[in-house]
Amino acid sequence: MELVRGEYNLRPRHRGCVATIGNFDGVHLGHQTVLGQLSEKAAEMNVASMVISFEPYPMEFFAAEKAPARLTRLREKVRALTRYAVDRMLCLRFDAAFAAMPAQQFIDDVLVAKLDVRYLVVGDDFRFGHDRLGDFAMLREAGEKHGFKVVNLHTFMIDNDRVSSTRVREALAKGDMASAEQLLGRPYRMCGRVAHGDKRGRTIGFPTANIHLHRNNTPVKGVFAVEMFGIDGEPVAGVANVGTRPTVDGTRSLLEVHLFDFEQDIYGQYVHVEFVHKLRDECRFDSFDELRKQIDIDAEQARAFFAQRL
Repeated sequence: MELVRGEYNLRPRHRGCVATIGNFDGVHLGHQTVLGQLSEKAAEMNVASMVISFEPYPMEFFAAEKAPARLTRLREKVRALTRYAVDRMLCLRFDAAFAAMPAQQFIDDVLVAKLDVRYLVVGDDFRFGHDRLGDFAMLREAGEKHGFKVVNLHTFMIDNDRVSSTRVREALAKGDMASAEQLLGRPYRMCGRVAHGDKRGRTIGFPTANIHLHRNNTPVKGVFAVEMFGIDGEPVAGVANVGTRPTVDGTRSLLEVHLFDFEQDIYGQYVHVEFVHKLRDECRFDSFDELRKQIDIDAEQARAFFAQRL
């Protein structure tokens, strides 16, 4: 999949496509249905399929403190979209200038002039442009004028409720990893590069692979049974903590993974950590000895979980 960063990097060869617009946070089963719809239309019309998304998300730009936790960072989303046969992703920078762009200008400059969209899939509640004045009806009118069709997103339902990023976040917040996996079509995962930490885990017999999450907020918090991919012998089972490490007065979110029966040096490797079962919430301990005892229990419970899955 080709990633195009910013409309200024669009070239004549990018003209002529079927497209959809949205955050696609999590690339859940509902998103996957849209991508399948897009892929079929692209093949039928013999043009490329394109996902148009934004960085940061509009909510993060307008009200960062109220924005929900991201399910996927940009790199994670690009990897996910690649698996679903998307040809291109156009990532538009959502800044003050973009927020001030009139809806009609977005249609004329981006969708028509630079992309020559032939078929567009959006939600019927989609709003865009300055003061959110652009809507589905405006897009349909533009489509009739410029010769492209605008259609609704297909709603994907599970248990009589629409699959959405919000619903995935709610499942993760409750520690209901099975429901999150059902909505995503895969276990929830986070990705990142293994970094050097303060080595405190080694002093209590639990060395960890430390992964900085680069997020203001995380959709999962606590202690989990996990599997790590991207290393020799994958998947490798382990136990992980996601949080700020209150026992050592930590302040930023960190993913720490202790892998079972594993002694390889994986510093610097880009890994994927799948969260398969929540064990408990993160909490503060009065001493390292108490922390070590609890990690013993966590590791034993995680091993038991994996043993019963066999």
